Amino acid sequence: MAICTHLETIDDTVTADGAPGCEDCLAIGARWVHLRACQFCGHIGCCDSSPNKHARGHSHGTGHPIVRSYEPGEEWYFCFPDELTFEIDDAPPAPSHA
Repeated sequence: MAICTHLETIDDTVTADGAPGCEDCLAIGARWVHLRACQFCGHIGCCDSSPNKHARGHSHGTGHPIVRSYEPGEEWYFCFPDELTFEIDDAPPAPSHA
């Protein structure tokens, strides 16, 4: 069983910044498929199924490794360096855009 090696970077006090969509897509007039919230700074980016993959770009550009789904009803996290999806027992409720 693979284990994320970046769990210490999750800041439970940081909240998603409340953007109504991918911040980078909104800035350039692009579309996204699903949203992800950076667990280090709260930046909202689009998923890897989106044309621009802004969540991954944010992670690579800043070194912030972990995002959490910003979709209603989804509780999972994803670590870009480890390429690993996981959940955390007793995590605070996931924020979402809707």
